[in-house]
Amino acid sequence: MSLDRIRLADFRNHVATRLEGTARFNLLIGPNGAGKTNVLEALSLLAPGRGLRRAQLGDMAREGAHGGFAIGADLISGISPVRIGTAVRPDAPGRRQVQASGAPLPAARLAEWLSMSWLTPAMDRLFADSASARRRFLDRMVLGIDPGHAANSAIYDKALRERNRLMGADERPDPRWLDALEREMADAGAKIAKARAETVAALDAHIAALPDAPFARPKLAVDPAAPADAEALAEIWRKGRGADRGAGRTLVGPHRDDLAVVMAGSGRAAAECSTGEQKAMLIAITLAHAALSAGARPLVLLLDEVAAHLDPDRRAVLYERLAASGAQVWMTGTETEPFASLPERPAVWHLSGGAAERLP
Repeated sequence: MSLDRIRLADFRNHVATRLEGTARFNLLIGPNGAGKTNVLEALSLLAPGRGLRRAQLGDMAREGAHGGFAIGADLISGISPVRIGTAVRPDAPGRRQVQASGAPLPAARLAEWLSMSWLTPAMDRLFADSASARRRFLDRMVLGIDPGHAANSAIYDKALRERNRLMGADERPDPRWLDALEREMADAGAKIAKARAETVAALDAHIAALPDAPFARPKLAVDPAAPADAEALAEIWRKGRGADRGAGRTLVGPHRDDLAVVMAGSGRAAAECSTGEQKAMLIAITLAHAALSAGARPLVLLLDEVAAHLDPDRRAVLYERLAASGAQVWMTGTETEPFASLPERPAVWHLSGGAAERLP
């Protein structure tokens, strides 16, 4: 198991929710609006980033909590559990604080403690969504395998924001300052591109070795927006300063990469497939990623309503592969019947109105 003794305070509709005695499989059962997805969102904030809804911090705090909330959990890894947590204080509602064993921790370093990924109903049309949405999905998978990806992304994003600010300024920026920024961007950008390419290649190889049934089998590739070589990146940005100043932003770079997905066999682009086929491909990618992520760090999968539209045979295969991944799995549903074929006894909570009751 990975997470236990979970506490939510003033988060969404949860005043003070406790989840203890977790297992490999954990079920959150209850009617719509009970707060099931809110629990998954809270857990997703124990990883770098903005969580599975990508919401603003102020929107996550319970009404009446003055913008503050807290989330904590014991990370079970090795001999002694480590208490990790994140919080927003009412007197600093725009700043998220992170701790591990009581010591402050940069949010990016959460990836060193825990690997986490998720699937939500909103992601069912990921392949028809924007390139930025697919890029975030890709980077989440990279982060699950390479925790250093968070730090490289933070370095790149910070330098990119500064370069974009200079590109949009009225006065022409100092070329020496641009040289320094672009070198920093190029070094981090090359590492980002390399990590993406290696992760996608590993995922594609793993998926190719799986049987065609019962889930649609995708083929994956990175659609790069720039070379993966640091020197080449820096040269592109140096030569493109005029065009970038005209646009007011950096037009080329890893921040424009995309994840290309087609259905194996037919070669049809995922965006052109049916919603059911797209969901099946997402599940296949998630299972492959879980298999590749297993072992290095505790792995947690957050699956919101994932079983709702699967037939019994596909649910059984899904549960078998989840069990084989070694991940701790959190799933939501309105009733327990779709989870009857789980290969292990789950921990089950019934949620209602932001309160959770452990079921026997």
